[in-house]
Amino acid sequence: MSLTGVKKVQTGVVVSDKMDKTVVVAVQTLEAHPLYGRRMKRTRKFKAHDPENGCHVGDTVRIEECRPLSREKRWWVREVVNRVQV
Repeated sequence: MSLTGVKKVQTGVVVSDKMDKTVVVAVQTLEAHPLYGRRMKRTRKFKAHDPENGCHVGDTVRIEECRPLSREKRWWVREVVNRVQV
């Protein structure tokens, strides 16, 4: 059984929209500390393709994994979950 067609989906907050058709999305997860077991917040940043330049800083977006679009960009903005009030 192959895993083709199964794409990862993450939800995060846009932290930068200064590039053309690209946004930086911070995805926060909770992980257990390897020794003490306490839950810790971990943040990873992903560059995602935004073809309409519709996302702005503070928006909550859902991103989906895709083929490599550039050296660091491997995600698409799938939808804007929540827009920030300006």
